[in-house]
Amino acid sequence: MSRPILYTEILVVGGGTGGTAAAIQAARSGANTVLVSEGPWLGGMLTSAGVCAPDGHELRAWQTGLWGAFLRELRQRQPGGLDHGWVSFFTYDPRVGAAIFADWVQQLSTLDWIKGQVPQAVLRQGDRVTGIEFEGLTVKASLVIDGTELGDLLALGKIPSRWGWELQDQWQEPSAPAAANELTQTYPVQAPTWVVVLQDYGAGEQAPPIERAPVGELASFRQAWSGYTPAQFLNYGRLPGNLLMINWPQQGNDYGEGLHRLVTSATARQAFLQEARWHSQNFAHVIQQELGQRYGLATEVFPQLPGSLGSGAFALHPYFREARRLQGVVTITEQDILPQAGGQVALLPRIAAGELSAIALGNYPNDHHYPSGDIPLAAKSIRWGGRWTGTPFTIPYGAIVPQDTDGLLVCEKNISVSHMANGATRLQPVVLGIGQAAGMAAALCLQRGCQPRDLPVRVLQDALIEDPWAPAAIVPLFNLEPSHPNWLTWQRYYCDRPDNYPSDGYVPKLAPMAPLSLTPEKSAQTFTGQLQHPTSQCYQLRLDGGKPDDSSLWDLVTLNPDINERLQHCPHQCHLAVRGWANAAGNWLRVESLEVL
Repeated sequence: MSRPILYTEILVVGGGTGGTAAAIQAARSGANTVLVSEGPWLGGMLTSAGVCAPDGHELRAWQTGLWGAFLRELRQRQPGGLDHGWVSFFTYDPRVGAAIFADWVQQLSTLDWIKGQVPQAVLRQGDRVTGIEFEGLTVKASLVIDGTELGDLLALGKIPSRWGWELQDQWQEPSAPAAANELTQTYPVQAPTWVVVLQDYGAGEQAPPIERAPVGELASFRQAWSGYTPAQFLNYGRLPGNLLMINWPQQGNDYGEGLHRLVTSATARQAFLQEARWHSQNFAHVIQQELGQRYGLATEVFPQLPGSLGSGAFALHPYFREARRLQGVVTITEQDILPQAGGQVALLPRIAAGELSAIALGNYPNDHHYPSGDIPLAAKSIRWGGRWTGTPFTIPYGAIVPQDTDGLLVCEKNISVSHMANGATRLQPVVLGIGQAAGMAAALCLQRGCQPRDLPVRVLQDALIEDPWAPAAIVPLFNLEPSHPNWLTWQRYYCDRPDNYPSDGYVPKLAPMAPLSLTPEKSAQTFTGQLQHPTSQCYQLRLDGGKPDDSSLWDLVTLNPDINERLQHCPHQCHLAVRGWANAAGNWLRVESLEVL
């Protein structure tokens, strides 16, 4: 029986972080758009994969674009705020995140969302992609965007891609291995994690027992929180409502056995997914055994889907850290994400004429996950705001455009990036920005009647920074908040003059502005005490009236550039009043304003 055929201008395949952003941006920009997702939730890593503790883009200056808009919605909708775990400044119930994306999509008359369809074939005319065949229908489009979690359209369309490690002689990446070894052969890509959410039922309560999975061992899990107290381990991904996100990298639920199965066949992939799901179930079983039956499965977090491996307490699919990676017009390598010599920002990428090619930004430290443990990586982090943060870098437009295929863009972990650099480009806010840029680029191509490879990058940059709904920063600047009246001026300035981009990432002589919060936040409190300032970018407040022990000593951290500068100039042992939010899991006060008393 023939499939029904649907015609549209832009087709986005995959409802993950990048695909959702691409579809929303394309539709907001006026293009008739169809978004086809495999599951019932949009947002991918941020929602359906359960990683509702995003990494990176935490500084106020980089809370722009759809990422900034998402944070503003979270602050309005999430009861109890976002200060709960210590792995992230933003922890929330994944149901709240999924509702935000669903609402955004439903508000757009030019966007149709089709659920429950898996791509089966890529339609081509010569070197151009013209549509996708799904299980139940065929969609033909002027432009297709691959937002699948594992870059499935690249394989189906026989579009050149990479899978696995690159050795040092290929791009001279400082952290790449000189030769293949046991690690590169055992783990060709980073390990995925099947997130499970636990419920803390409270002291003295008994949660239903968590059954052991029918296969898999338990012994390695019993050392998972070695070096941490049980409370520190559980608070890593603490969410509102006494929920606990379990996405633990140290002998936890990362799973990497037979990773090649993810890209060999549907049957092999399903076998891997079943094992990964059982692996997380066994980890949850051990947590309950070792830490007490007050901790049980949070059975109502994810939708209950017949026949699905994920539902209830288990995410709808794994958190995939790496995919097939496009061979694009430009490939991002490790050198592109590292800070330039003597500076704290990466060099801005250029195209042949010397023009800036950046379309999105990132800042997370390079972070690789293998079950065998960490690997040595070139440093890309600094102390800022009283804590460690990653040094910023940008994503060039050529990384989302295939070398030789027209009619296609990519917007997930499937961008053109080396295995090494993927450790920094794969994070949720980065991918959200890549998706926004891909959606904008697709809409502009339609308006101009051109293929993605022919779209002037400067036109795309202007559209992103001037977007009326969610203007997105192109150039990362530590001290330029999106609320600053000169934000657009300086973004344009460095887009036009990338040679003038400062190596420290600070706009010179930026006039101070009156304090202005991006979004009013609830429950801010005032704390007073004596500042301890033993070393640069290390701040602690000993609370007035507290005990003489360390229980009254809180770290001071900030995401605000003005407060960061003021803290640097506050003298050791001065008396301070700070206003902000307490995070008991991280033992920090996130400071929004301060006064020397």
